[in-house]
Amino acid sequence: MVIVFKSKPSILSSGVVVGPLEKRSVFQTYFDKISTDERWQKVSNEKGNAMLISEACQTILKKSNLNNLDVDYLLGGDLVNQMTPTNFAARELAISFIGLFSACATSVSSIVIASLLTELGASEFSIAGASSQHNSVERQFRYPVDYGGQKPATAQWTVTAAGFVLVGKHQPKLPYVEAATIGKVIDYGATDPFHMGGAMAPAAFDTIQAHLKKRSQTVQDYDVIMTGDLGKIGLKILIAMFAQSGVKKEDLSRFRDAGAEFYGEDTAFLAGASGAGCSAAVYSGYMMEQFKTGRYKRVLLVATGALLSPLSFQQGESIPCTAHAIEIGMG
Repeated sequence: MVIVFKSKPSILSSGVVVGPLEKRSVFQTYFDKISTDERWQKVSNEKGNAMLISEACQTILKKSNLNNLDVDYLLGGDLVNQMTPTNFAARELAISFIGLFSACATSVSSIVIASLLTELGASEFSIAGASSQHNSVERQFRYPVDYGGQKPATAQWTVTAAGFVLVGKHQPKLPYVEAATIGKVIDYGATDPFHMGGAMAPAAFDTIQAHLKKRSQTVQDYDVIMTGDLGKIGLKILIAMFAQSGVKKEDLSRFRDAGAEFYGEDTAFLAGASGAGCSAAVYSGYMMEQFKTGRYKRVLLVATGALLSPLSFQQGESIPCTAHAIEIGMG
């Protein structure tokens, strides 16, 4: 399903707040704040996650000279059961709240909904984004960090980060949301929770192809098609799928992935980064800055999500995945 936004809602501002390990990211200069403590001096990882969200949203308000009463909606989610960190952050921010769960695709699905609210005239300002916190996610989906479990080379590192943007009416010389594609749920039968890139790549392929077809576009129409978070292996799979579909070799370099690049070539992070906060941080920080500097004029941002739970994995279910895309222009 492709949505074209006639009013071209603008991304007015952004805020990115990350944990201490994320200072090792190649994108660290684009983060607004780097915490020195994973928990933000709170008693639990989940409360630390809530602080990430609050700090990112407060950063946006400060940059935009707004207060919470000026914002109509807060849209977002995380990876903890029932999205409690986002819920608790919304309690403190006191903004009308729409909780969303598309796993790691929430970074984009939230912006899609915010853009729709703007298009309908139902919102002047909306804050949209996503977050993740490494320790809380590892404990929920894999093993507690203190357990010291070893991971295969296909595994990705869940980042501690929150990335949010302020969406409002179109303003000249700012990036804007021109169109979006809501992805289907794609399941190729993958069952390995330590190989999420391979599970999610087909969903990214399906959504990108659908967007290009409905928009009568090709890969060449974009400066970059940035996915997140396929990681290094998932990105290779996606590129191979597009090569097989007939995309020219010289155009395959337009495909990039936030998870594959987040920690550079540091092998300690295996196949790269993941987590709802990964693409959210890269899109809200690095990508928005590229528009401001004029490096990019049109980009397709695609966030992928693995829609599994600890229970579904224990029951032997495969991993259904989805991907949502937003077409960002400039001017």
